[in-house]
Amino acid sequence: MQGLFFETDTGVRYFIRFLVVLIGFWTAWRAGKAAADGWSSYPRVVVYTLLLALVMRFLHHALFDGPMLSAFYYVIDFVLLLIVATAGYRYRRTNQMVNNYYWLYERASVFSWKKKN
Repeated sequence: MQGLFFETDTGVRYFIRFLVVLIGFWTAWRAGKAAADGWSSYPRVVVYTLLLALVMRFLHHALFDGPMLSAFYYVIDFVLLLIVATAGYRYRRTNQMVNNYYWLYERASVFSWKKKN
């Protein structure tokens, strides 16, 4: 029987799976940051994440004998990676707006900015 987020595992494979997930999240963060660095719009982040989720499905298939063409697991991978990629995008875009246009904007939070009064 398969679990909700991953196929069933035992032993040291948990550690390897943890590393694969960590690398996937780091890559998603960097993809979001790269889209912001190039002043690209948010849809580019979604496209990058769609491709990254496909790569993650392949890694789960190749390393752990998981299903390659499972829409359920693909959607879970995509949603989790999109959350991390969006965080990377918004974090970098906030830094860009606050640092490059310091006379117009100030930081409202880690992920947003507002106009100066």
